Amino acid sequence: MSVDLNLNREIPVLDWESHLAERTKYMQSSAIRELLKITQDPAVISFAGGLPAPEAFPIREVNEACSYVLQNKGKKALQYSATEGYYPLKEYLASSMHKYGIPALPENVLLTNGSQQALDLVGRIFIDPGTFVLSGRPTYLGAIQAWGAYQAKFHTMLVDEQGMVVDEIEHAYEKVLKESGKPPAFIYVLPNFHNPAGTTMPMERRIKLAEIATKLDVAVIEDDPYGQLRYEGAHIPPICNLIPERTIYLGTFSKTMAPGLRLGWIVASEVLMKKLIQAKQGCDLHTGTFVQFVASDICQRGILKPHIAKIRKIYKKRRDTMLDAMAEFWPEECSWTKPEGGLFLWARVPETIDTDKFLREKALKEKVAYVPGINFYPNADGGQEAMRLNFSYAPPDVIVEGIKRLGLALKKEIKGS
Repeated sequence: MSVDLNLNREIPVLDWESHLAERTKYMQSSAIRELLKITQDPAVISFAGGLPAPEAFPIREVNEACSYVLQNKGKKALQYSATEGYYPLKEYLASSMHKYGIPALPENVLLTNGSQQALDLVGRIFIDPGTFVLSGRPTYLGAIQAWGAYQAKFHTMLVDEQGMVVDEIEHAYEKVLKESGKPPAFIYVLPNFHNPAGTTMPMERRIKLAEIATKLDVAVIEDDPYGQLRYEGAHIPPICNLIPERTIYLGTFSKTMAPGLRLGWIVASEVLMKKLIQAKQGCDLHTGTFVQFVASDICQRGILKPHIAKIRKIYKKRRDTMLDAMAEFWPEECSWTKPEGGLFLWARVPETIDTDKFLREKALKEKVAYVPGINFYPNADGGQEAMRLNFSYAPPDVIVEGIKRLGLALKKEIKGS
């Protein structure tokens, strides 16, 4: 039987767009991922991505763990595994979170492909088209992207120097109830070293949030990727410690071990865990077995804690370098947060400057990049005069040069406006 392989014949092209699901219209590209393509140019100093310092990665320790796992547990580590995750790693996480003030048992922990998948799973089980979410203004871009794909709507509360203004929650709740006839699905909060704002919610405000959530009978999603990266001040108990019965807690190894492992976790109640597991099974069956074994070996051998202590020192120095450079080189019309930890600070420029336009027309020409503030506003209703700056990735001398370039460009823009 012969087959006509005449590749020169006319072949009708399928109109793929007309075959796609309605929800694909709500999917958006990550502004940060798109910016990272631009910043592949080695001449560009990038403050855009939330990247850990690559020179601080525990490469030798990961190599040793890989060798050990393959030699001693290879048959299991390379096999399919349970959706819930590798039990020894879940035990370690539950134990370490207890010391951190989070009531968790191994059975309440689900291992995920990074905390970004955790956000997606939350969207899968909570959000129908038109469902409202309460969040800060600004808030984490990855959450906007994850839940936007499920056609979520956002009602936002102001974020000030102490994080989300929780006094606005009840008013937001009432507006959502009036507009949709249903309560919001949950309150999304980043209490420690907020991304992008760099702020930390004080204990008094956390207590108030817990009281309001209980009064309104609303769930809380506590996203805490940077909690162990504190450089000054005392540890503040998590919201999950105050209202564990209505809080879903999200954590990750991306900022403390390495983001390339793509390993995060969810802490949730037994009832919710069943639904989260079902959602994950339909997504990817389970998180990579080998990665879990490697991470568990690193944790069990006591390597992670001294590694975190090491990167705290590195990131504190880089944060201080950026703050000092901004004080020296930036115009007095600008202001910025002074984060106690995490990877970011939030800067504001005069309202006459649109930071999205300024990035494209001025900053990138000076070979320096950041993320414009508007990308962190779910309803695109603010942030035009703001930008997020990452201080963990670039070495101190590069930070100084990049901040100087931005400062000179901003002074020229202000003078010319």
